[in-house]
Amino acid sequence: MIETPEAHAPLIQRLARDFGAAWVDENSVADWTVGGGDRVVLLAGDPVRFPEGVDVAAVLPELMKAFPKRFTVAVVPRDSEDAVARRYGSQRWPTLLFFRDGQYVTAIAGMQDWDVYLAGVAAALAMPPSRPPTIGIPVVSQTAGGSSCH
Repeated sequence: MIETPEAHAPLIQRLARDFGAAWVDENSVADWTVGGGDRVVLLAGDPVRFPEGVDVAAVLPELMKAFPKRFTVAVVPRDSEDAVARRYGSQRWPTLLFFRDGQYVTAIAGMQDWDVYLAGVAAALAMPPSRPPTIGIPVVSQTAGGSSCH
């Protein structure tokens, strides 16, 4: 169950209330990204530990204006951020995850200068989908079973 928006900083609540951002969690994010076109998911992080997450929430509507009707936005509630971050290989807060037609494209982590954001979003909207950093073949040590040559 997605936690109530009231549990979030006002600027994050504002994304949903005033800019049409959806609330998605680890159970709904994949279905939401399939909705068509370019989609951006905000992992804001704990506002005490990562206060720049609120800054990204403030900048995101400006990015939406700079790229009119180019992408739709969703916000992940705090109690689901770790699961969504693991799923898509995000290791830093805040992060903007980019998707196109249900496929992962890229991520922009941290708070950026405006010019860096503009270039990063333009690049994300132009690049092809890719695999999230977490998808691949796990590496397992041959000595993982406890035997060793020592």
